[in-house]
Amino acid sequence: MARLLIFGLGYSASHLAGRVRALGWEVVGTSRSGREGTIAFDDAAAVTAAIGRATHILSSVPPDDAGDAVLAHYGAALSASGAWLGYLSSTGVYGDTGGAWVDESAPIGGRRPARNAADAAWLGLGARVFRLPGIYGPGRSALDRVRAGTAHRVELAAQVFSRVHVDDISSGVIAAFSGPPGAYNLADDQPASQNAVIEHAARLLGLDPPPLVRLASLSAMARGFYAENRRVANGKARRLLGWRPAYPDYRVGLGALNAMTSPASASNAPATATADQR
Repeated sequence: MARLLIFGLGYSASHLAGRVRALGWEVVGTSRSGREGTIAFDDAAAVTAAIGRATHILSSVPPDDAGDAVLAHYGAALSASGAWLGYLSSTGVYGDTGGAWVDESAPIGGRRPARNAADAAWLGLGARVFRLPGIYGPGRSALDRVRAGTAHRVELAAQVFSRVHVDDISSGVIAAFSGPPGAYNLADDQPASQNAVIEHAARLLGLDPPPLVRLASLSAMARGFYAENRRVANGKARRLLGWRPAYPDYRVGLGALNAMTSPASASNAPATATADQR
């Protein structure tokens, strides 16, 4: 049986776990607490045993200032496992390109040295490294922020970035189960400004878009988001993995999410339906 071990069952990885289980795979994940159905990350014996049983291993654990905890604790076991290896990285490793297109041939030069180092280290292990832009999907999109009144538009001309629907992350990872090692950008086909996305979400909901605010009024974390400006090319994943985004732009993606949560679809949904977890 194919067995997938996932380090860190966050939003994207949990979505992938559901997709892979539906294919008949056995899936086990780690968590900090060892909550029900998972292995505690610090239980070295249990995690090492799971590595030994796994045919495929994916890490979605981001590094902190001390580095990549998965590699620090289990790098030797991963290297010796012979399993397929994957890592969810970030297009932030490219840094600011001034709005220009960037592909996997570009040098790593992001603002987070630990992220850059983790990306390179997983590539050194022979992993498939998935560089992801802004992630959205059920329960986590511009629609949710507009409904909640937490969305904002910023007085910032020409800022643009790429995004990816969580379904397209899952399909990209699954496609790479039979693809060669290396870095892959999983991104949509149409980078756009945050303002355009928020405005479209408001139109779908029949609401007025939020007012424009000055960049200086945002938190330091939010200002950091707007400090980078790039368009991410996905041609390598298309060529080598045969991957195509089901949601090639934010209009398609938000339209599908809005249809899922419309009154008509909600009235037809099973009473036991649950929201996606992080």
